[in-house]
Amino acid sequence: MDIIKVILTSILSTATLFVIAKILGHKQMSQLDFFDYITGITIGSIAAELATELEKPWKPFIAMIIYGAVTFGLTLLTSKMPRMRKFINGTPTIIMNDGKIYRKNMKKAKLDLSEFMVMCRQEGYFNLDDIQTAVFEYNGRLTVLPKSTKRPINPTDMNLVPPVESINVEVIMDGRILGENLTRLGLDAVWLGKQLESQGYKNAKQIFLGICDDKHQLTLFEMT
Repeated sequence: MDIIKVILTSILSTATLFVIAKILGHKQMSQLDFFDYITGITIGSIAAELATELEKPWKPFIAMIIYGAVTFGLTLLTSKMPRMRKFINGTPTIIMNDGKIYRKNMKKAKLDLSEFMVMCRQEGYFNLDDIQTAVFEYNGRLTVLPKSTKRPINPTDMNLVPPVESINVEVIMDGRILGENLTRLGLDAVWLGKQLESQGYKNAKQIFLGICDDKHQLTLFEMT
């Protein structure tokens, strides 16, 4: 009976955790602010307790619901009230600007020089002379604005106006034709068959991935 209870409480724990995660929305780990991080750990810990709590599983279940509701409520508040957002999430801190590193701001952000140098290298800046402004964001990431002489050249600098590009669409995945995507591009299976034949393939089963752009240029990656 205990095994059955563990199975049932584990299913309940997983389902509750899934629902809470869907309500709170998707965020990458690097985008989590401090409060999201600690509530995520707490809810996960309670979910693990719920999976093995056989006597009174309703206690951790209610705790999960409360933590999820509070987190969701704070998310709504911070989206509508800028002052509340600053209080809960914190504010960005300028660490470096115009060749000057602000020691007080580094202390405020609990950041030391070694960590700052690592973050700069992770952003692709091995020379601090290339940096105009470095901002430590409230989610723990460093945002870097390079000096105008060090940033990559772009078409505007050369008075060029390149054509607008669109995202490529998958039309074949793992040997299977994605008919809905073909229709979205205004194409059909007959067109795809001719394209496959022109590139030396008998059918879509020979293709691992096939992508098509807005100009109907088909790129194929065969099965290996």
